[in-house]
Amino acid sequence: SFDVDAQKGFTPLCPDELPVPDGDTIAAALNTQANLARLRAGSKDWHPADAIWIAGKDKPQFTAVEGKNVDIRWNAHCIADTRGAELLDGLPHPSEYDFFVWKGMEPDMHPYGACYHDLGEAMSTGVIEFFRLSGIENVIVGGLATDYCVKTTAMQLKKAGFRVIVNLEACRGITVDTTVKAIEEMKMAGIDTAARFSEIKAI
Repeated sequence: SFDVDAQKGFTPLCPDELPVPDGDTIAAALNTQANLARLRAGSKDWHPADAIWIAGKDKPQFTAVEGKNVDIRWNAHCIADTRGAELLDGLPHPSEYDFFVWKGMEPDMHPYGACYHDLGEAMSTGVIEFFRLSGIENVIVGGLATDYCVKTTAMQLKKAGFRVIVNLEACRGITVDTTVKAIEEMKMAGIDTAARFSEIKAI
């Protein structure tokens, strides 16, 4: 089971960051998901306050930013040691997971997926290797947001040879259109999606 970036910075609890609608409501679903799995992994953005991709008045969100491991500007979010970087209430402490990833810690790196530190997917975070060494074949993924970090992480796991199930009950997306598109892309890549827990068991 993989909790991807289930942080307050991606919820209405931190409205000035990157609030995903209802993003603060998925902790119980992630915990239930974990009960179906032998191991539980998690990830979180842990960004520096001086990151080069942070948007401002003269450099608005979604505009391009130059750099090998950045692509566009985002509002400041999940800054290290702030409330936005905290996991959702009700989730375990990072130390209680079997494996945990902190990502985006360098000011000039902004990865989306939790399996690699770089956009080129050359610098592993170690979670793929951990799953392989642990004999894991199937990974259930949930978290925030469906259309960005969850999708990218699921795609990375699929490319690595795992069977991947995205638990939509434990995810929330930024917009309806981008979420629908992300789900379609994941299905085309051979990733299973489940709208409810009974479907996970059936898969």
